[in-house]
Amino acid sequence: MLEEEAEDADEAEHEVEDQYEHDAGHGGGDHGHGDHDNHGGMHAGHEQLFRRRFFVSTLLSIPVLLYSETLQDWLGFSVPSFPGSEWINPVFAVVVFGYGGVPFLRMAVPELRERAPGMLTLISMAISVAFVYSLASVVVPTTAAFFWELVTLIDIMLLGHWIEMRSVRRASGALDELAQLIPDTAERLTPDGETEEVPVSDLHEGDLVLVRPGANVPADGVVEEGDSDVNEAMITGESRAVSKEPGDEVIGGTINGDGSLRVRITATGDETALAGIMRLVEEAQGSRSRTQMLADRAAGWLFYVAVTAAAVTAIAWTVATSFDAAVIERAVTVLVISCPHALGLAIPLVVAINTSLAARNGMLVRDRIAMEQALNIDTVMFDKTGTLTEGEQGVVDIGTVDGVAEEDAVALAAAVEGDSEHMIAEAVRDAADERGVTTPTAATFEALKGRGVRATVNGETVYVGGPNLLSQFERDVPPRLADFAERAGENAQTVVYLVRDDEVIAAFALADVVRESSYRVVDALHELGIEVAMLTGDSEDVATAVAGELGIDTVFAEVLPGDKDGKVAELQAQGKLVAMVGDGVNDAPALTRADIGIAIGSGTDVAVQSADIILVQNNPLDVVRLIKLSRASYRKMQQNLVWAAGYNVVAIPLAAGVLAPVGILLSPAVGALLMSLSTVIVAINAQFLRRVDLDLPSLPGVSPRASPRPAD
Repeated sequence: MLEEEAEDADEAEHEVEDQYEHDAGHGGGDHGHGDHDNHGGMHAGHEQLFRRRFFVSTLLSIPVLLYSETLQDWLGFSVPSFPGSEWINPVFAVVVFGYGGVPFLRMAVPELRERAPGMLTLISMAISVAFVYSLASVVVPTTAAFFWELVTLIDIMLLGHWIEMRSVRRASGALDELAQLIPDTAERLTPDGETEEVPVSDLHEGDLVLVRPGANVPADGVVEEGDSDVNEAMITGESRAVSKEPGDEVIGGTINGDGSLRVRITATGDETALAGIMRLVEEAQGSRSRTQMLADRAAGWLFYVAVTAAAVTAIAWTVATSFDAAVIERAVTVLVISCPHALGLAIPLVVAINTSLAARNGMLVRDRIAMEQALNIDTVMFDKTGTLTEGEQGVVDIGTVDGVAEEDAVALAAAVEGDSEHMIAEAVRDAADERGVTTPTAATFEALKGRGVRATVNGETVYVGGPNLLSQFERDVPPRLADFAERAGENAQTVVYLVRDDEVIAAFALADVVRESSYRVVDALHELGIEVAMLTGDSEDVATAVAGELGIDTVFAEVLPGDKDGKVAELQAQGKLVAMVGDGVNDAPALTRADIGIAIGSGTDVAVQSADIILVQNNPLDVVRLIKLSRASYRKMQQNLVWAAGYNVVAIPLAAGVLAPVGILLSPAVGALLMSLSTVIVAINAQFLRRVDLDLPSLPGVSPRASPRPAD
C-alpha cells in the first residue's frame, strides 16, 4: 500500500520541491503570471500530496501511540505485548519518517543551498534530531526515545501543510470558478438573421450574438436589441440584477435574466473584463504579504535561536551535573519542540481568507503589501470627476416664472431636446424620466450652433439654450430667474433657459452630479481619523463648491493630468501616507506615485495596471470597506503571530530547564502537546476573520438615510 501511495504522490512531491526551490531562488517574491492551469494543477498536487501522506502517516502512527509507555501512564491503559512488540515503535516510526517526514527534508534543501534557513529548515531539523536520537535509544536502552513525539510532530506538520495548501488551492479555485463563467459556445447571428453555434474562441470583435434567457454572456459587448436583467454579482459583487437595454454594456461571464438580448461583441479573449480580473487574482496570489515575509524571517531567526539554545542547554547542564544521556535529551528536547508550524500557518490562513472576502465584496487585491498598508492610511485623495461625481451632467435645480410648474417646464424642455445628442440634452431628458412626466411631441427640430436648440411643440416655438440664446430676444430675463442664475453661478453650476414664444419661462441649473455615496465616504473617513483630499482639473470655483458640499479637507483645482502625481508627492512630502483613488486611466501617474493606488471602475475597466487595488464597482464607499478589512486582517495576523511566537518563547526556556531548580521541567511529550494546541488556536483564530461585517450599516460614519441626499 505504501509503495502504491508513494508512486501516486511522487509527481506531486516533485512539484512541491520545484515550487519551494523556485521560491528560495527568488527570495519569496512575486512569481509573475504564469499559466493558470499549471498553477491550479500545482496547488491541487500539493494538497493531494500532503492530504494523502497525512492520512497514511496518521494511520501508521496509531500503533506507536498505543505502545508508548508515556501515553499508557498518562491515560491509564495497557496493550497486550507479544514477542517482537518492542520493535513496533521503532519500525513504524521509521516508516512514518520515511513516508511523511522525508518530503520536508527535501523541501528544506533550497533554503540550505541559499544559506537562508527558514521554516522548512527548522521543521527538518526538529524531526531529524528526534529521529536520530530515537534510533540511538534502541541501541542504548537507557536513553529515553522520542518515537511518539516524532510521529505526532510529522502528522501535525503534514496536517498544517495540507490546511495551508487547501487554503491556497481554494483561493486559486476562484480563478477556476471565474473561468467556468465563460460558456464553451455562443450563438452567433449570421447576416441573414439565422443563428449558428460557434466556439467562444471563434468570436471576434463586431460579431452579433444572441444571449437567451438564463444563458451566460459569452464575451464583453453592447446590447443592440432586447431588454433584460443581468446578474453581475460574480464580477461586480452587486447582488441585485442590473437592467440592460440597447446601448448598455454587458460583461462576459455574467448571467442573463428572463429577457433575450442581442449583443455586439466589443472584446474577446484576454481583452475581456473577466480575463483582466483573472490576471489580477493571479497577481494577488503571487504577491507576498509583508507580515508573511516577517514570519518567514522569524522562522529563520528561530532556527539560530533553537540551535543556540540547545548548545547553551547542553553546556549548562554539563557544567551543573555531568555529561550524560540526560544532557543530550535536554538539548534534543529544545530542538524538537522549537518546530514553528503554528508560525507557518499564522499568516497564510489570514491572507487566504482576506483575499476571498475582498473579492466577494468587489475589491481585487493585486498587491498584498498594499492591502496591509491600507490600515495606516492617513490621507485619501480622490479624483473628482467619475469618482466622487457621476462624471456626467445632471439637473440639480429648476427655476420657473409664475404660472409655470416645474414638471411642465421639464416636459417641454425634454420634448425640445428629444433629438439632440448633447450632454445637456441627455441631462434634461433624464430629469424628465426621474420625475415621471409625459413628454409632448416635438416637430421641426433645429440645432442653433453655439446657442442651443429649437423645435415646435403644440404649435408653439420653444427654445432651450444657454445665455448666448437670450441675445436674440429683446426681453430681459425675469428677476426671479435672474436671481436663480446668479445663485447657480456662485455654486459653479451651468444654467440653460427654456424660452416659449420669445418669453423666458424657466431655467435649469446643471452640474456634475455628486454621488450619493460620496457624502457617506467622506463622513466615514473622517470618523476613522483620515483626511480627505480632492484632485480635479476643474476651475477653482467648481472644485471649491463640490469640496464644501462634501466637507473635503484639501482641494487641488485646475490640475493638468500630467501634474496629478506631483500633488500626491506634495502630500507625501508632508509625511502623509497617501491613498489615491481614481478611474485608473487619466489618473495612472498619480495612482503609481501614491503609497496605495486604488482604481475605481465599472467592471469593464478592472484590468488597471497602475493600481494596487481595484474596486470593481463605482462606489467610493468600498474605500472604507477596504480600510476596515485591512485593519481586521492585520489584527488577526498580529494575534496569530503572538500565539505562534508565544509558544516558542515559553516552550524553549522550559525545555532547556530554566525552571528545573523548582521542579518544573518540560518533557518532549508536553512540548508536542503545546505545539499542537498552538497550531489549532492559530487555525481557528484565522477563521474568525470571516465574521468581519462589511455591510453598509456597519461601516463607520455611515447610517442609512430614508431618502437620497440632494446633490446640490
